[in-house]
Amino acid sequence: MMFRIGIISDTHGLLRPEAERRLAGVDHIIHGGDIGDPGIIVALARIAPVTAIRGNVDRAGWARDYAETALVCLADRSIYVVHDLKTLQIDAVARGIDVVVSGHSHVPKVEMVGSVLYLNPGSAGRRRFKLPITLATLDITPGGLHPVIHDLGES
Repeated sequence: MMFRIGIISDTHGLLRPEAERRLAGVDHIIHGGDIGDPGIIVALARIAPVTAIRGNVDRAGWARDYAETALVCLADRSIYVVHDLKTLQIDAVARGIDVVVSGHSHVPKVEMVGSVLYLNPGSAGRRRFKLPITLATLDITPGGLHPVIHDLGES
């Protein structure tokens, strides 16, 4: 049994067709903030159920519908979502968190720190500097957590 989560962040109002194709078939989507336009979540929800938080650019009235952090349990795994990892105010290990998802930096990163997987899918929106356009998938299987960063330039 496998449960696949699509993880996207920093769309800044742009949902690329490549992102939609890469997310097709996932069981759930997490958006790590800097949505940029509420239509992004509407479009993602056509693919799979969505958990989304607001980021630092999400300041319009619609953004009040989204919290600054979220805690979701998917496939018996606890996932904490925060836009800017530098603002993380919880002890993930003490809280029993399996995965911390963040965005903000636009830099994709997968790192295990002790028993916690830290995952930043990078930015799927407009290119900043020379950073890649990416998102991530996280497969939860009986064998563990299997994160993959996907470069949307290679889709």
